[in-house]
Amino acid sequence: MDRLSLLAQERKILGKKVKTLRKDGQLPGHVFGKGLETEHVSVDGKTFLKTFKEAGETGLIDLKIGAEKIRPVLVRGVQHDPVSGLPIHIDFYQVNLQEKVKVPVPIELTGEEPEKVHLGEAIVLQTLNEVEVEALPADLIEKIEVDRGALKEIDDAITLGQLSYDRSKLTIHADPEEIVVKLAPAVTAEMEKLLEEEAAEAAAAQAEAVAPAEGEAPAPVEGEQPPEQSAEASEEPPKEEKAASGETK
Repeated sequence: MDRLSLLAQERKILGKKVKTLRKDGQLPGHVFGKGLETEHVSVDGKTFLKTFKEAGETGLIDLKIGAEKIRPVLVRGVQHDPVSGLPIHIDFYQVNLQEKVKVPVPIELTGEEPEKVHLGEAIVLQTLNEVEVEALPADLIEKIEVDRGALKEIDDAITLGQLSYDRSKLTIHADPEEIVVKLAPAVTAEMEKLLEEEAAEAAAAQAEAVAPAEGEAPAPVEGEQPPEQSAEASEEPPKEEKAASGETK
């Protein structure tokens, strides 16, 4: 992936005062890294969005702070306003170009839909949308492509171990047998409705089987003590009543 560049300025405005920066089209952010002191910066909002759209979270960016400093960074996080959805803060992670990093890389389906999909017999089911890779920052890739056209028959699948990427530069720490995408049987609306009706009938039959007859106490749950007698039935009669009935102590 080609290295991009982004201009930034050292930021003296901190805390709640950063609102003034955003009004001027600037986005506050900070640069951090292993063993490095955090550096506060600001970048032009429109330029950042354009750069981030191209770089994503795996593209290496030369962050040029002022006229002298250049920091090789990755975008590690973008905070958004919960109402407007616009970005309000950026986390730049400065990397050591000689040390490997771990980042999530998106998996993108390419190629034509399998014939069985066009016939309505199957659907392409993507079970993994991204995978964590380890590589030197300069060797990171934007995405891993998977050709869905390789799926011919129902239950055909493509696993992590079958993905195409440069294994001399990238390492995926995951089970190579984990399925990324497969060709699954299509469930029509009629079939789905039938399955729902069958499930409802089974649930009703089960409820009827365990329901107590009218006037019959429900059976106690296994491991649960039967309900005790009511206080009125279990209490002994007062002493006065015992005496009246001729009982002795």
